Amino acid sequence: MNKAELINAIAAGSGLSKADSKKALDAFITSVSDTLKSGEKVSLVGFGTFSVSERGERTGINPSTKAPITIPAKKVAKFKAGAELADAIK
Repeated sequence: MNKAELINAIAAGSGLSKADSKKALDAFITSVSDTLKSGEKVSLVGFGTFSVSERGERTGINPSTKAPITIPAKKVAKFKAGAELADAIK
């Protein structure tokens, strides 16, 4: 499912127009992104939790030259499915 299909599904399920559904989805994405940028997590009970995890610096190998390279540390977004979501997809 892509973003346009998700907007159509939200509109069908909620009775909102497609324009309002797009605004709601964009607001959700912005809110989650801003919260994660500030280092906090977003918990949606039954659905799951969005959080930020830090990956440490590590050594990798350049596949073309086989030379060792250093992969810098970075922050990554994580999603952990809640119990209800996990049960629904079994």
